[in-house]
This record gives sequence, C-alpha cells and structure tokens, in this order.
Amino acid sequence: MNFHLRKSAFICGALLFLSSCDKCNKVNDNNVVEAPKQIVVNAPDFNSDSAYNYTQAQINFGTREMNSKGHEACAKYLIEELKKFTDTVYVQKFEVKGFDGVNLKCTNIIGSINPKATNRILLTSHWDSRPWADQDTKDRDKPILSACDGASGVGTLMEMARAIQTSPLKNIGVDIFFNDAEDRGYSSSLNGIVKPGEYDSEGSWCLGAQHWSANPHVPGYKADFGILLDMAAAKGAVFSREGISSFNAGWVQDKVWANASAVGFANFFSNQAVGSITDDHVYINQIAGIPTIDIIHIDMSSNSGTFGNYWHTHADDMTVIDKTTLNAVGKTLLYTVYQFEAEHR
Repeated sequence: MNFHLRKSAFICGALLFLSSCDKCNKVNDNNVVEAPKQIVVNAPDFNSDSAYNYTQAQINFGTREMNSKGHEACAKYLIEELKKFTDTVYVQKFEVKGFDGVNLKCTNIIGSINPKATNRILLTSHWDSRPWADQDTKDRDKPILSACDGASGVGTLMEMARAIQTSPLKNIGVDIFFNDAEDRGYSSSLNGIVKPGEYDSEGSWCLGAQHWSANPHVPGYKADFGILLDMAAAKGAVFSREGISSFNAGWVQDKVWANASAVGFANFFSNQAVGSITDDHVYINQIAGIPTIDIIHIDMSSNSGTFGNYWHTHADDMTVIDKTTLNAVGKTLLYTVYQFEAEHR
C-alpha cells in the first residue's frame, strides 16, 4: 500500500448508528408491545495457532515477489488449501506492466463459500511480497519475506475459511479474495534502487485489486460489504478508523468496531480517525462499488511515521507475528460474518 496519508481528502465527522425499524418496539393490532428481535450470534472458534501456521507456510516458500519461483509455488499452495474449505475456487491469471515496464505475471485467487447466496461478504488480503527493502538501511535492493505485510492477512482468512466449514453458512455467502501484485508500487524511497520510468505513483499499487474490481470472478458480482486486512498481526497493533473506509463504508466500520467491543477486543480497535491510505479497498470501493473497509495498523510513532518499523524492511519476518493480535482480528471478523448470517434468517 502507498504509505502517503492523504489527510486533506475529507473531513472526518461523527459516525452515527442508525437503528433499523426491525429493531424498534412494535405495536400490533391488539395494542400489545412486541419486544425487539434479538440477534443471537453463534460463531465458530477462531484458532490463532492455525492462522499463525498458515502464515508460516507462506514464509516457507521464501520471498514471493512477482515472477519469482516462490511466488509461483505459493500460488499453487494457496489454491489447493482454499479448495479444502470453500465450494468453488476461481483463479484469475493476467499480466500487467509494472511502473518500471517489467511484465508481471499475476494470479488472483478467490474462494467462494455458499456461492448461490444473494447476500455476501467479501474478505480480502494481498498475498504477494515486496521486491525491495526500500525502508531498510541495508540490502535495500533485495526482496523481503513480508510476513505481516501480506502473509498474515492471508493466514487469518484461510483460518476463517476453515472455521466456517465447521459451522456451514445457510443464509449468506462469503468470498475470500487473495489479491496479487499489491506491493510492487512506486515510492520515492525506490530512487537509486529501481531505474526510473514513466509511472503513476498511486496507480502502480494494488494491481490485482484493480484488475479484479474491473473484471470480477463472476460477471456482475456484488457483495453487501467488504473487509480488507493489511498488516493486522503485529504485537501491540491498534486499528484506527482509516479515512477512505470511513468515507465510503462508515457503517461497515461501525459494525466491525462495535463487534470487536462485543467480543472483548475494543483495545485493538480505536475510534481515532486517521487520514486516507491508498490500499486495495480504494479500487474495490471506486470500481467494484462494494463498500469496503481497511483494517490496517497505522503507527505514527514509527520510523516511517505511518506503519510499523518492520514495514518494507527485512525485519518483516515471523518474529513480528503475534497470536494475540491474530486472535483479536480473527474472532472479530468471524463474529461479524455470523452476525450477518443471523440477520438474514
């Protein structure tokens, strides 16, 4: 994702919940007050050890930058694993040019659960790794493992798919989208590492999400809302209300943040409003028209002033991954999925 915070993109206002009429007290013809409908959420357990192991499995392939052997091998692994837990797996193979003119062989992977359901949730994370350690002080031209920035989100969603299989959804569908070519974008920190070329700085990021948003795996695909995970696994991570998420899908942010509180993880989800991040959700909102939020750890005290000190460095390895954070995010999202299921009985 682009580290630039576009703080002037909008003014953050108060985020309000609007209660639906179904939740209001009703009076029937006999003047008897009916109690509001109670939503009982029965979510399966999220196994943080499993999410950690799915993250480690990706790291075992080494760096997974575009056009590499690790990238190709990891794609095969993710496809086969996702087939175990979803009804249908779609594989999008496509090629695009990077900002430096390199032809990139890309693979988007989408696992569909209960594909015939009309009401759907889109869950997504990128699976490619950064080809350069441009925020590091050494070996800046070498690829990185990208354990937190990529693999951890995929590991969390794979574990969610496994958990959902143990308690099948009947009323809604879920689509798990591992998007490719997110982290090969241009930033000024690459000067001296990559030969300059003609490029669109922001448009050079999130290429897989851009392709899918314009060419979904199912023609006319729609979801009620989407949730993106990015760098959501580090120790002490706190997820603020990112700007584009608030602007395009504030009600989804409200729902997820309230659910985090309901399951005991309010300390991970802050109501602090922050600026806008150029990430996959930008294109899913703008092109696909699906209201989508970004759950992303923003650390203003870090060296970059935006993301954790491991970001785009060789330090982004498995030592960054914290099972407590994985657990908080995974349980919050599973609760959100099964809350949506209960609402559509």
